[in-house]
Amino acid sequence: MVRKTAALLLLTALLLSACGGNKEAATENAKPAVQQQEAGKQAPAGDKETNTNEKETTTAETGNDGAGKSDAKNADPADGSGNGQDQPAANGDAAEVPIKYHMNKAYNIVPNDEGTEKNVVLLTFDDGPKKAEWINSLIDTLDKHHAKAIFFVNGYRVKEHPELLKLIHDRGQIIGNHSWDHISLRKEPEAKVRQQIEDVQAIVKDTIGEAPVFFRPPFGEGGDIGKKIAKENGLLYMTWSNGSLDWTMKSKGKDNPQKVIQNVMDQLHPGSNILMHELPWTTEALDQLLTRLESKGYSFVDPRGIELEMR
Repeated sequence: MVRKTAALLLLTALLLSACGGNKEAATENAKPAVQQQEAGKQAPAGDKETNTNEKETTTAETGNDGAGKSDAKNADPADGSGNGQDQPAANGDAAEVPIKYHMNKAYNIVPNDEGTEKNVVLLTFDDGPKKAEWINSLIDTLDKHHAKAIFFVNGYRVKEHPELLKLIHDRGQIIGNHSWDHISLRKEPEAKVRQQIEDVQAIVKDTIGEAPVFFRPPFGEGGDIGKKIAKENGLLYMTWSNGSLDWTMKSKGKDNPQKVIQNVMDQLHPGSNILMHELPWTTEALDQLLTRLESKGYSFVDPRGIELEMR
């Protein structure tokens, strides 16, 4: 009996000792967790600071566009004055696009710094959106060549087929403003020019959640009023410096694709701002055209990497 009592006392002492040890160990183990939690309270400030650098024009009018008829959401277009900061990624692209280029008074794309590649071209397509078949074909080719382009759209077409505008945007390409009705703006009163430009800004934003930051007047005829209103809306005003002449071709021309290619190559120069359209022969020509451009040492500038002020 004495032995049993002694054994019980010994067992009780051991249990009490073990419980005390676990409690102490638990207290020590809890300290790092508390410290981590306290340290974590400072993380948002660091993240905010990291994100402070995230940010999402006019000259002699040339050319004659006779066709007849591009992240998270952008920051305020009026704030995109091209100050060397990065623009936010658009249309689901993961990486930010550094601003490395600007547009000069001849509507060419020019590097901001000497070390930046100058043999680049800007790809643009006017007068859409027209047909899903053409749009998908153009973008399939752009994707094949890892290229971005500006699709300059007319408001009346967007109103008729908003799903086509969404298609262009959802496939990662850039939307530009090409006026509502595709009319010459040069001689129109200010109120009408404003309506032609700002109604497109509104319908595009309502449709895809962001307004364009690039504007091209139909026929290259925006006039001083068009330039003024474009600037007020944070738009980079441009015509072009390399015209494919695809809009002059007849629908039965079997050699149209080759003509498109030759016209572009004949005018090719560093910084070419290439005007094309959503047309079947341009769609057919695009893959060979981009291959030819690459063989000449040219690459395709991302429109989001262009300042929104001409200089």
